[in-house]
Amino acid sequence: MTDKPPPIHPPPDFAQLLSGSRLRLRGKSAFFATLLLHTDIVPSREVALAGTDGDRVYLNPEAAAQLPAAQLDGLLLHEVLHAALSHVPRRGPREKKRWNRAADLIVNGMVAQAGLATAEDAARDEHLEALSVEEVYAALEDSQDEQDSSGEGEAGSDLMDGPPSDAPPKTGKPSNTADTARRWKGTLEQARAAQSLTGKGSDPLGMHRELARLAPARLDWKSQLWRFLARTPVDFGGFDRRFVGRGLYLEALDDESLHALIAVDTSGSVDDAAVKALVAEVQGILGAYPHVRAELYYADTEAYGPHPLTAGSEIPPPQGGGGTDFRPIFGKVADHDPDLLVYLTDGYGDFPELAPRVPVLWVVPPGGLEDEGFPFGEVLRLEE
Repeated sequence: MTDKPPPIHPPPDFAQLLSGSRLRLRGKSAFFATLLLHTDIVPSREVALAGTDGDRVYLNPEAAAQLPAAQLDGLLLHEVLHAALSHVPRRGPREKKRWNRAADLIVNGMVAQAGLATAEDAARDEHLEALSVEEVYAALEDSQDEQDSSGEGEAGSDLMDGPPSDAPPKTGKPSNTADTARRWKGTLEQARAAQSLTGKGSDPLGMHRELARLAPARLDWKSQLWRFLARTPVDFGGFDRRFVGRGLYLEALDDESLHALIAVDTSGSVDDAAVKALVAEVQGILGAYPHVRAELYYADTEAYGPHPLTAGSEIPPPQGGGGTDFRPIFGKVADHDPDLLVYLTDGYGDFPELAPRVPVLWVVPPGGLEDEGFPFGEVLRLEE
């Protein structure tokens, strides 16, 4: 019996390394930033640099830390695209090395077209890289299979048959191939929708046959929440003005701790399922953006809290149950000056006379107040 090595613990700067790459990509493309935000990237020393099993991306923390920032961004995007485009399960019985080479040609082209760095020895073929991976595979000469195309020296070419033995175990319900494919398809749709909302450039992958099977996207409430809560300190259009004025640059923004206040209406108009769904999604955002911190308040005619909220914390039991008055929460906003406020409510209550100086997102369940009834802020509607 072979003892399985224990999962490695990422070094303290691993999360900061990933967060920095996410922030830099957000300045370039909402499409690629959304893909990276929804990717589970975990440490593994069994991969030379990086790899994917089609579900998660595995990154060697020590090797990645030695890369220039631009090359790290390109490497992560390379692996994420392999996973998002289902290059691992789509191989089927095809010859592995030849399939890897075909998939790399496509992804290398996508990364280069995004203006990101690729490895010096990254294979390129402008005539083939706009095709589907199956078409590229068929076009490659059989004689090339004898070449060493394992890809350990090329960024992001490792398509793995399964997770490395030292990777941290997955949490939650195990997913099968069909679940993973549906999740990535939804993520790609959200990425395309996020790109269209920014008005900054066209769909970067619109000409690739790899994505021709995707239907037009509709941005769901979770994606809208991610865009609102994760856009600071840098939104998809560029720097947040507060940070530019203080002379800070994108690479330094990881050190900025951003304060989000999450308020939940407990007057009886919001059910437990909506509360759990919102808080769970906020926790997912906190896990992706370690520099964001959040506090949770419950509120009816009073504000109850704050309750610290982290990626893995238990949701505290609700407090309140009386009428609805939004003014106590906005009093907390004035006292603590958070960077933004997310308020889950049906919208029927007493609003403050003046709008706060921070961005506000009203999260409204079915049957809630119409958009024009909210005197300020953005309105996000939960699905039926």
